[in-house]
Amino acid sequence: MKTKSIDFSRFSSLRIGPVVEVTLIENDIVPQGYTIVGSANNLLISPTPPPLMILSKEYDFIRIENNRLIIGAATPGGRVVSFCKKHNIAHFEYLSKLPGTLGGMLKMNAGLKEYEIFNHLVEIRTQSGWLPKEAIEYGYRKTSIDEVVFEAAFELENGFSFERLEMFAQMRSNQPNLPSAGSCFKNPVGDYAGRLIEAVDLKGKRIGAMEFSEIHANFLVNTGDGSYEDAIYLIKEAQARVLEKFGIELQCEVVIVNKSLLT
Repeated sequence: MKTKSIDFSRFSSLRIGPVVEVTLIENDIVPQGYTIVGSANNLLISPTPPPLMILSKEYDFIRIENNRLIIGAATPGGRVVSFCKKHNIAHFEYLSKLPGTLGGMLKMNAGLKEYEIFNHLVEIRTQSGWLPKEAIEYGYRKTSIDEVVFEAAFELENGFSFERLEMFAQMRSNQPNLPSAGSCFKNPVGDYAGRLIEAVDLKGKRIGAMEFSEIHANFLVNTGDGSYEDAIYLIKEAQARVLEKFGIELQCEVVIVNKSLLT
């Protein structure tokens, strides 16, 4: 199988990780025992990752077919928004503020508030074939998807909204511009991870070059040459302090990719 050399200190949104030979998924052939990385927008890659794989450009496409929107899992969110704007298609405006590619968005049911990728999903295609949305368990930032997604079909409805596009831009205006993996923790029911992190005096806390942002406490940002070890320290410290003070177990939204965690 073909491979691609990826420097995760440049490729990942956190700008952390080693140079790795990553196997390319082509012709729907998925190697066993490998971890998929997508565009690495919510990943923290350790210095000792497991074998990694990534979808090839074969899965970067978008088209209208049988009154549905068909999107390849390697298609970036920004490209989807541009296509929908050009063809006056509704319900995908929020993707303009979500980094990453469709496969990762589907795996974690990505979204902004009530706008989620599953809202208008019809079905996905994996190694097992086409799977309807009704056969997938999903909720806030989670799904039961446990196979590599190749493509997905969505409801097609006219009405691209520039008002919603502007609304989503404003919703993300309070987020830091430094390298990050997006929200570090999922919001607990009825509360906000950022508020909890700030309440245990970790907003602005820095270890090495890693920091819980002064702009938004739930963003773990890389201020320079941040390391995996420093990022892990801050994640564990936040979880420990919040658990001790509030009895709440913060769940990571960032996916930690470490070989030792899989054994």
